[in-house]
Amino acid sequence: MTNKAPKSRDYFGEMYAAGVLADHGWNVYFPRRDKGFDFIITKPVRNQIAVRPVQVKGLYPTEQKKPRSAYGYIGKLSQIHPDTVLALVFFDRGAVGAAQPAPKHVALMPWTAIRTQQSRGYACRPAQLTAEGPKPGKDFVKYFDLSGIELLEANSSELSHLCRHLPATPDRIPANKG
Repeated sequence: MTNKAPKSRDYFGEMYAAGVLADHGWNVYFPRRDKGFDFIITKPVRNQIAVRPVQVKGLYPTEQKKPRSAYGYIGKLSQIHPDTVLALVFFDRGAVGAAQPAPKHVALMPWTAIRTQQSRGYACRPAQLTAEGPKPGKDFVKYFDLSGIELLEANSSELSHLCRHLPATPDRIPANKG
């Protein structure tokens, strides 16, 4: 038996994240081809339309995975944009299988919280993995679940200001100025 989640679980993670966002007033648009972003979300916010491209990554810790203080996604992202949201869907330990309940947490991470990773692409590790399962890291609680959804309504400059405590990276994509 493999510890890797089946493709249907990845699709479930995408649909779960989209459903949670739709439940909170975001419009969700799916591409005709899976060539980058998993979906795009929009919502009227303060007389403007907030538009966020979203990539979803499901995280399925096995029972054997040791606790760690930083847990999340390390790997490639097929497309990036200054307003990208990386939706990390955290399932409980041993979550691979048909009887798996809903995810434990969804972290909605802005581009400013995603770092380049020397050998494998990008890294975003906002959670801790404990014996009980994944939980938000203390500096990243604001990006999880309802708090994360509310933070998405900030415009890009407000979002950059809110994320200021995160270390800067030399390769950060500059915001459009036109």
